Amino acid sequence: MELIDGNQIAAAIVAELKAEVAALAGRPPCIALVRVGNDPASMSYVKKKEMTAKEIGLTSRVILPPVTITQDELFALLDELNADPTVDGILVQSPLPKHIDEVAVFRRVSPDKDVDGFNTVNLGKVAQEDATGFVACTPAGIMELLARSGVNLKGKHVVVLGRSLIVGKPIALLAVQKQPGANATVTICHSATADLPSITRQADVLIAAIGRAEFVTADMVKPGAVVIDVGINRVADPTKKSGYRLTGDVHFPTVSMLASKITPVPGGVGPMTVAMLMKNTMKAYRQARAH
Repeated sequence: MELIDGNQIAAAIVAELKAEVAALAGRPPCIALVRVGNDPASMSYVKKKEMTAKEIGLTSRVILPPVTITQDELFALLDELNADPTVDGILVQSPLPKHIDEVAVFRRVSPDKDVDGFNTVNLGKVAQEDATGFVACTPAGIMELLARSGVNLKGKHVVVLGRSLIVGKPIALLAVQKQPGANATVTICHSATADLPSITRQADVLIAAIGRAEFVTADMVKPGAVVIDVGINRVADPTKKSGYRLTGDVHFPTVSMLASKITPVPGGVGPMTVAMLMKNTMKAYRQARAH
């Protein structure tokens, strides 16, 4: 069993981007990070994005509206950032407060600055295989992990567990594209799938993004499969100082005995998401200058 080290692969991408930014003339690329309220997980994610941007040499502008902001006020803020020529990429950290329609917010971000890849236009571009679009960072990170770990999806059966807009749907679209490293046969499973284990056991590559701690067990995995664990779940653990531990959607101790390659949690897909956000920001910067 080979461990796919997301920290190592993300560090390689960060180093590549750092070299690219160092070679630029003029102002460095700029990302606006919008975080509404004080959700602890969101705070740590935005901090990580800020630190990675700094390491690469990107400018990050962190904007912290109060949790009481109305949807219209948030729209006005995004319109300002959309119109600001010194901002190349815009990220709105989810989850947003209950009174704000998340999909409407994703649609409000200009497609040209949507480095998170959730705008309707960019999702459509993935479906059309239009390379000018921005691919959502987690699915883009998964494709990069597979490619840099020597996993070619051509002719392989990829089973995706989960149908979210953030991971499940876009990774299925990417895996099925007529592109080098893709060309897979894809099955999407979810909570309404009948006899789930019989389908997941057919997977050459299993991508678990269902948001349930240690949901994928050894009886659901074909020996020799590649397993990508997208989940990040907190489970109570009295032996830890924090009182909890982080675990994925895969029961790592048993599944890792069967898999040919597997991503750990933490240290697998997570670091890639941040690296791909920076890569998208660089792309937005370059595309804005090409117009």
